[in-house]
Amino acid sequence: MSRYIARVKLSVIVPFYNVQTYAPDALRSLQANTRDDFEFILVDDCSTDATPEILERGARDIPGARLIRHERNGGIAKARNTGIDASEGEYLAFLDGDDWTAPGHFERLLTATERLGCDFVRNDHVQSTGSARTIHRVPVARRGEVLRPRDAILPANRSTSVDYPFPCAGLYHRRLVDRGLLHFQEELRTAEDRLWIWRLHRKAESFAAISELGIFYRRGIPTSLTQVGDGRQLDFAVAYDLILKETAEDPDAAQLLPKVVRTYCAMISHHLARVENLEPAVARKLRSTSAAALKRMPQDVLREVLAGMDSERATRLRRLRRRPSAGGSTGPTGEVAA
Repeated sequence: MSRYIARVKLSVIVPFYNVQTYAPDALRSLQANTRDDFEFILVDDCSTDATPEILERGARDIPGARLIRHERNGGIAKARNTGIDASEGEYLAFLDGDDWTAPGHFERLLTATERLGCDFVRNDHVQSTGSARTIHRVPVARRGEVLRPRDAILPANRSTSVDYPFPCAGLYHRRLVDRGLLHFQEELRTAEDRLWIWRLHRKAESFAAISELGIFYRRGIPTSLTQVGDGRQLDFAVAYDLILKETAEDPDAAQLLPKVVRTYCAMISHHLARVENLEPAVARKLRSTSAAALKRMPQDVLREVLAGMDSERATRLRRLRRRPSAGGSTGPTGEVAA
């Protein structure tokens, strides 16, 4: 038996890939969060810049840090899963290698979670875009109260907990790992957190939202997957096809499907509005993939959703729906309000 199992209270999983500019900030913030029963699992996803050397120093200097290296790049979902599989804590948390935390953040989060005794806790975060700072709140009005996760999925026409997919904004009990709810779908290069948050809210038993601002999330940096213009952006369709399929098999499918369809349509509209940022071949595939996705949705639900959307988005989607499509689908992670 590992010597860590009895004593590790919290495992913090941090994937890194070519973030030499930002990794020092992340590591310094971990150093300001150490505790005797905390471990920090640093996962280098086969970086090709100076990130590996920075992580070697961090693993030596930060108490409780462990460094794991991938032999080949597998993406953020696989890197997080590597950390989950290596973790030994009773609770787990995530941080991305280009973000950072406030001193003592994880201890405050752990204290709140243990007091509440629920499966997972979600917290607010600060978005950092250049020198600008913006607070983003968990879209849950009742704070510090244990709630049923599936009750926080609806209503369909407002931003809810499933529209706040950030894994780093929360703390999770190990029983979620044992139930198969904390791992990420590795074939998804983007939107992996969208499928993850839907599964968590449909299948976990309890959660709470708390007003803890300790995560600083960098937005708009060149290394972010939200900035790339290649085919990885189209993974949102794969993610939402899976969400749609799994929700259709849920006992509450009739109530939940309008939320899935509305959010899927919002994602399609969001990507179409940014189509000029995509490579030309990817832009063409986005249109055909999105047209095929609209045809796969339950058509009665889709008609109802389009009738309730603003005219600009509804017109764009209806036009796309009439477009001939080759079928198939190939997901970004930023907040997109339905």
